[in-house]
Amino acid sequence: MTSPERDPHPTDDPTVAPVEQPSGEEPTAGQPRRSGLRNPERAVRGLGAGTLSLEALVLLLAIQPIRVVGGDLGGAAIGAVVALAVAAVVLAGMMRRSWAWNAGTVLQGLLLLGGLLHWSLLGLGVIFALVWAYALHVRRVILG
Repeated sequence: MTSPERDPHPTDDPTVAPVEQPSGEEPTAGQPRRSGLRNPERAVRGLGAGTLSLEALVLLLAIQPIRVVGGDLGGAAIGAVVALAVAAVVLAGMMRRSWAWNAGTVLQGLLLLGGLLHWSLLGLGVIFALVWAYALHVRRVILG
């Protein structure tokens, strides 16, 4: 048992409580930039995986409305949409790999090329390419 006079966690020990930068100042040379996140790599992986999962869901849910409204969505176009959705789900599960971010960028390009099959796929491709570009920007800001 510790007495009330004795603090079990001394605050003057620099190994226990790291010195934090005052807000608005840049970190000095040799010190890593702190993002404020407990695990920045995990947070960024979650952002990428969530973006790809949402893309897969939207692609699969968009098949029927495209067929009803747009008309000519053939079997090849449906197969391409399903293949892109499956690839997005697989990539979402592999975000720990260093190449997964590059593969996600390629996936956005393939979705844009899907616009050759149907104009609405081009619209989805533009939307998700912008979302993916923002996720890449957030990744670069947080991880440096």
